[in-house]
Amino acid sequence: KPSWAPPSWLFGPVWTFLYIIIAVSFGTVFYKVFTKELPLIVALPFALNLLFNFIFTPIQFGLKNNLLAAVDIVLVVITLVWALFAVWQASPELRWIAYVNIPYLFWGIFATCLQLTITYLNR
Repeated sequence: KPSWAPPSWLFGPVWTFLYIIIAVSFGTVFYKVFTKELPLIVALPFALNLLFNFIFTPIQFGLKNNLLAAVDIVLVVITLVWALFAVWQASPELRWIAYVNIPYLFWGIFATCLQLTITYLNR
């Protein structure tokens, strides 16, 4: 791990906070798609983001595959950016979803830098 890696105890509280944001905001998107207030295509990047987010831990800590975990975390950030643009363009009244996910985006970018550094250091 790089010297600038945060302490292990920090990850639990940060992810708890982020998962609350994700549950409320992504849940809103899925509800709006289910009730046909948003087109199905808007939910695609949100669903992909959840998939990539949830498989990171088994890849990193189960398979212990740094390279695959690095690819996965990059996909988390890419799908999050895509999701936020999709909801921003699809619904002006749901733009709050983009705003509340800014901490998730920043943490995702930080986690990506951390994972890429770990991958590089352990090559």
